[in-house]
Amino acid sequence: MRIGQYQLKNCLIAAPMAGVTDRPFRSLCYDMGAGMTVSEMLSSNPQVWKTDKSRLRMVHSDELGIRSVQIAGSDPADMAAAAKINAESGAQIIDINMGCPAKKVNKKLAGSALLRYPDLVAEILSAVVNAVDVPVTLKIRTGWSPDERNCVEIARLAERCGIQALTIHGRTRECLFKGEAEYDSIRTVKQSVSIPIIANGDITDPLKARAVLDYTGADALMIGRAAQGRPWIFREIQHYLDTGELLPPMPIAEVQQIMQMHVRELHDFYGQGKGTRIARKHVSWYLKEHAPDDQFRRSFNAIEDASEQLEALEAYFENFLRK
Repeated sequence: MRIGQYQLKNCLIAAPMAGVTDRPFRSLCYDMGAGMTVSEMLSSNPQVWKTDKSRLRMVHSDELGIRSVQIAGSDPADMAAAAKINAESGAQIIDINMGCPAKKVNKKLAGSALLRYPDLVAEILSAVVNAVDVPVTLKIRTGWSPDERNCVEIARLAERCGIQALTIHGRTRECLFKGEAEYDSIRTVKQSVSIPIIANGDITDPLKARAVLDYTGADALMIGRAAQGRPWIFREIQHYLDTGELLPPMPIAEVQQIMQMHVRELHDFYGQGKGTRIARKHVSWYLKEHAPDDQFRRSFNAIEDASEQLEALEAYFENFLRK
């Protein structure tokens, strides 16, 4: 799988997810087998670039692997400026978000709302492609609603504008994350353009990954929610694609090691206060199958001190392994 001049180490990509795919999580997914990771969405509005949230999202120096940064907005000039700033800050690929279904994003005519306006889509894509020397990619949904599916039209337009890879989440904006992903639509797009196509949506395990690749003909897979609390899913899928064999479940001691390392990195990256708050959701995802009664997760979420969080995790696993 190539994007412009960049060769990915495999065909598995960690999806951009706001509030999730920060620097620590991207590094972990890459270490756990992702061929590339994409940063969480960065607004093209220059008024927010100096906020702490945006500043941390623009940290790309010394990052492992190919550095792909996602930008979102509806003004072609702002999008071009955002692309340039991120390329100058170390982004090797610029990804344009036209797939986010969130109301607060769509209200600003950004994300998947843009799919209703192909002429504006073309203006934005051309402006960004012409603004930077790095490859530009695009992420979309299959359309605004089941009655307004236009992913083939947008894909052809993207190819004409110089987009070098296209990710399709197999749902319309109206569908949000409900129902099953439309792999038929992704397959049709793949047959309609010559640029690389990345399939996204409901890829939850190695067998599903193999089936989606085979059915759609996609060049790569993008995995989002299934990696939350389970970043080793990339390793599991790659092993199955290579060998046809399933890896055994991750040993609980290794889960503990990965989780505690992740929590420490969140504390270091954000600072103890914010890092402690952000660690809560990640720990909740990690423990979904190991602590189904929620009791530990509730008590963990009440901890305000970073070192206490690590001590609580240590004690939890010691108790779990004794059972």
